[in-house]
Amino acid sequence: MKDERGLYYYPLLENKSLRMYVRPNKDELEFRLWNADDPGLWEEHGWVPWSAIQQAVELYKKEKRRGKPPIHLYDFDIAVRLIRDEAKAG
Repeated sequence: MKDERGLYYYPLLENKSLRMYVRPNKDELEFRLWNADDPGLWEEHGWVPWSAIQQAVELYKKEKRRGKPPIHLYDFDIAVRLIRDEAKAG
């Protein structure tokens, strides 16, 4: 899907107020979360490279935090598909 902010998908299908935006940047993908219930989130948090997300997951595992790391919000395969489809539509 696409709007004025760019390409996005719903990271939690049951919550349409959350959108994960994706874009290519040099050699990797970047992600940025938008939340209709928290308008400041977009301005407070910038674009996050995929490599930084992977590093955060590894740190999370090393620190043995409880619960699951929030990696489930970041779907690399969907991001790639959105960007490829947009390029084809051109």
